[in-house]
Amino acid sequence: MLSAWPFIKAYRWWYIIIVVVVTGIIYLAVRVNPDRQHVVSVHPPAAPAAGWAPPDSNGLPRMPGADMIRYGRKLVANTAFYLGPKGVVAHVTNGMNCQNCHLDAGARLYGNNYSAVFSTYPKFRERSGTVENIYKRVNDCLERSLNGKSLDTAGREMQAIYAYIQWLGRDVPKKSKPAGSGIRDLPFPGRAANPVKGRVVYMDKCQRCHGGNGEGMRNTDSTLVYPPLWGQHSYTTGAGLYRISRFAGYIKDNMPWGASYSAPQLTDEEAWDIAAFVNTQPRPVKLFQKDWPDISAKPVDYPVGPYADGFSEQQHKYGPFEPIRQKRQAMLARLKNNDRQKDQNHRK
Repeated sequence: MLSAWPFIKAYRWWYIIIVVVVTGIIYLAVRVNPDRQHVVSVHPPAAPAAGWAPPDSNGLPRMPGADMIRYGRKLVANTAFYLGPKGVVAHVTNGMNCQNCHLDAGARLYGNNYSAVFSTYPKFRERSGTVENIYKRVNDCLERSLNGKSLDTAGREMQAIYAYIQWLGRDVPKKSKPAGSGIRDLPFPGRAANPVKGRVVYMDKCQRCHGGNGEGMRNTDSTLVYPPLWGQHSYTTGAGLYRISRFAGYIKDNMPWGASYSAPQLTDEEAWDIAAFVNTQPRPVKLFQKDWPDISAKPVDYPVGPYADGFSEQQHKYGPFEPIRQKRQAMLARLKNNDRQKDQNHRK
């Protein structure tokens, strides 16, 4: 057998150079990124046990209505381009995108995703006191969160958004809500949420993307990079995220950018305090007088009265919330007891 050593010896300098170059390339490819905590993965985090995972879009070309599903996703991801102040289809929203509140176009676990929408709607909602369908729910978001106008439910844009939501939830059994859906409920803090402390954390961990004045960040063509968190172009006082429990749960599992429910960067208290600070800042006021026809059904952190429990707007906005919850439970127990007694007296 011939030895390869004479060949290697003759060209040893070329081998050394090649080894050095290849080693350098590998090092550059895998070296630690000092800002890695702010890099966003293109894949959603792994689903919790028995949780939801978005369907594989590779199967879309073989599905009927695939073009509408794709268009629906574009409308959710780039709402401003299609429906914003300079929208190519209509001018009905304030320039934010649906996915500013529903991350990854409504497909991120605990990122206010749409996984349970198709499975649970139509359903009765205490806020309106009526049975709502998906069209009503979408238009609510356009009016409340994007400070805009409702879409024609028979129009192409609404039908596309409906098709996309249906596709996202197609594998979720009816009347069920999978783990990882919507926004996670954070435990109530043992104190009132503190907007002063929240401002300190915001300036440390949030203002880099959302601005010191909550103005967000835009590209040169005015499309959003990061959404405004307050001011005239942000969500209104009628939006779901105006409740600090919703905002706190949302940012705990998703912010600062790059965090996830499995790798958070905020403590629970920091999330509550940031939510209190952000929702103390000025924003468009949009009140819906017909909301919560049964005022006893208002969430404990709904910041606009009147209330059936006797607590102030201040405490309903910032907490502490546990005393409100306990009184609500006691009131509900009394009502049930009274109903039982009435039923017993009626049978006599």
